[in-house]
Amino acid sequence: MQRSIVAGALATGLALTGAALVTTATPAHAAAPVKKLLVVGMDGLNWAAVVAANAPNLDALAAGGTLGESLVYCPGVAASSSGPGWSTIATGVFPDKHGVKDNTFAGKQYGTYPDFLTRLESANPAYRTYSAVDWAVLHTQGTFGTAIDTRVTFDGDAEGYVSADAKITSDAVNRLRNENPDASFVYLGNTDVVAHASGTGTAYRTAIEKQDQQLGQLLAAIAARPTYSGEDWLVVVTTDHGHANPGGGHGGCGIDERRTFVLAKGTGVAAGARPVDTRLADVASTALGHFGVSAALDGKPVSVRSTDAFDTLAPSLQTRVDETGIPATLKGWTPTAPAGWSVDRSRMPSGGVTEWRGWSFTTDEFWSRAQSGQERENALRTRGVFAVADSDEFNDKAGGTSFDSTLLSPSYTVTAGSTVRLNYVTHYRQEGAQKADVLVSFNGGADVLVKRYSADARAKVESLPVTVPAGATRMVVKFRYYDANNNWYWAIDDLRIA
Repeated sequence: MQRSIVAGALATGLALTGAALVTTATPAHAAAPVKKLLVVGMDGLNWAAVVAANAPNLDALAAGGTLGESLVYCPGVAASSSGPGWSTIATGVFPDKHGVKDNTFAGKQYGTYPDFLTRLESANPAYRTYSAVDWAVLHTQGTFGTAIDTRVTFDGDAEGYVSADAKITSDAVNRLRNENPDASFVYLGNTDVVAHASGTGTAYRTAIEKQDQQLGQLLAAIAARPTYSGEDWLVVVTTDHGHANPGGGHGGCGIDERRTFVLAKGTGVAAGARPVDTRLADVASTALGHFGVSAALDGKPVSVRSTDAFDTLAPSLQTRVDETGIPATLKGWTPTAPAGWSVDRSRMPSGGVTEWRGWSFTTDEFWSRAQSGQERENALRTRGVFAVADSDEFNDKAGGTSFDSTLLSPSYTVTAGSTVRLNYVTHYRQEGAQKADVLVSFNGGADVLVKRYSADARAKVESLPVTVPAGATRMVVKFRYYDANNNWYWAIDDLRIA
């Protein structure tokens, strides 16, 4: 499946000098540059350890590209392990869709949700695709499928990942420089092995520095391509999970085990951006978007920013007040609603934990650190800042009973007689007599019940139809959580009126 290359055209966007990425101009008469992609997977890589290491190639990509850090799910949805992590990266959907919950790969749904290289092959069989791995199960289990043109597999478990990573790098350098892959995935696994063996200390940093050198070789191979001046390269580096600090290990719900990142540099990717709305599923969407291929996935391209009003609160987030298990320096909550929104706390008691007195706005890390192991970690379709009503945590201080608070949206323009849809992300756990109502009010009138939750609705995207009555021109959406006394919680994100 060869693809012709337009030679002699000048590149738009990226040019590589050694291992550094720089920008060049494009004459108005130049042919459109040929899209190219390299995704490098580094297993079990904590970004904080990268910052502490001597990793000039990763540092340069971060300085000139977009770096989004986020947390993955944990047991209850899937282990914070390689099987689920690489499946999320490859497919662009979360474990409740791709089916991989642990390293057995039982329940995999790759036929329904194939990897991004396979999707590119389906979109255009002329694309030349390449994957190289030394965790062999990524090929034998089909995480990166058989439709890929060239799959190179080494067995790092048998021969050792130091040797296997070197072979992977050598093969990839040769193919990137001398052959013509359009889209490539290259996996390096030694960082994970070292962290399991000796934790996240000196040996781990040394392994990171070696993989950074190998990344530099891959980037230099791209720059050495004879057709490089006519190509538009997108480079993505990512990881499947983190490691407990300092002892190493992963699979559970610990914060450092769940840490991941997506780092991208290329045309249209903002230099130096540190978005709060990144998720691990964004790798596949970023890869497909570079080639103009659309797919209904859980991810979005890293170049596309969230328009959710809650995310505008990120700069104003505060440190803890009453919570004790959250680091004192972590900024991750605010009681103040974004512009146009409001919170009704008039029915709330005066006691309880300050952070959760009525609807609050928080982040994955802050909220899941409040109390682990209760499925807060698995609100996996929220992004950045989201709204939370948490009667369980509110009750952890005297007076934290009788939770009753309403989150109110801005007033939206509507057309009488039409049907609008309330689209939003919800993560809800039901217990006892608690109630969770979705309401609408037209032109300031009485509330109309759209939906009452009476069972769990975890990590779900809702789309509720609402008929606009005669004479209505404005609509407010309300989320009321009440009759809750040390029960569970309700999280809401990304309300959109369609």
